[in-house]
Amino acid sequence: MSSQNGAMKTTEEVALQIVLLCQFGIGTMANILLFVHNFSPLLTGCQLRPKEVICTNMAVSSILILFMTVFRNNVFVAQRNPLNDLQCKLEYFVYMVARSTNLCSTCVLSTYQFVTLVPGNFNELMVRGRSPKVISYSCCSCWLFGVLYNVYIPMKVSGPQNRHNKTSTKSKWVCFTSGFSVGIVFLSFAHDAIFISIMVWASVSMVLLLYRHYQRLQYIFPPHQGNRGYAEIRAAHSIVMLVVTFVSFYLLHCISFILHIVFVDSHLWLRHIGEVLTSSFPTISPLLLIFRDPSYHCSLIFNYKKPVI
Repeated sequence: MSSQNGAMKTTEEVALQIVLLCQFGIGTMANILLFVHNFSPLLTGCQLRPKEVICTNMAVSSILILFMTVFRNNVFVAQRNPLNDLQCKLEYFVYMVARSTNLCSTCVLSTYQFVTLVPGNFNELMVRGRSPKVISYSCCSCWLFGVLYNVYIPMKVSGPQNRHNKTSTKSKWVCFTSGFSVGIVFLSFAHDAIFISIMVWASVSMVLLLYRHYQRLQYIFPPHQGNRGYAEIRAAHSIVMLVVTFVSFYLLHCISFILHIVFVDSHLWLRHIGEVLTSSFPTISPLLLIFRDPSYHCSLIFNYKKPVI
């Protein structure tokens, strides 16, 4: 019976690692395309627009998340020896910094998109004046905040506790974390809750603002001439889809994390499910930004509409 359970776990882990490998391939290529498209104007001497700066930072943080997730699970090579203390500390620290930066950048993107839609002098000041500098400082602050916020990680993470015990096969390959107080757990929850709340608030505000704008246009333009607000509506849809995707995978990851803590000794494959959920947003987010952006050639292909005569 135990051998059957071991075979079952091995099959589940292999299947989940295949999913991770597919996510790594698709997500890495999509994020590289997103990075090149948004960073290329800087190579020609042009200044990056605010949205391009944000997307560039999102692409870099997403690539780091995918790399850390895949190599931490040793998808490419067979794992012969457990990780040592230094490897566990470094990989977990880089992963947490990239995760925090990705969350912060997504929050900045949704907030910026909402500000650009708000009518009034504040919108003109942000878009035409100090917007590029403000966004650049915000993105740099995301990286700096991620480093400072996770500076305690190397002190709380160590190598597997049973790495020299050949009879133990359940927790032998998992990095060990200890000393997380209630205050640290609450601070981590508050960190995520604040950014997610801002994203949800900005997305809901955008939807309400564009809905009122769309209603006003119905009284001014006929239905077949209502394409003036198409770019704004499309941009809002993209950000809302991005936020909904992030929140959905975040909630699923929280559930899998709780189950992993409760059943860590008997269900090691739950950790791999959490890794798949963690890698899902960095894989899907660049695809949403690419296919929903009219400036991409692939977006023009997939969203081509036959002109009405």
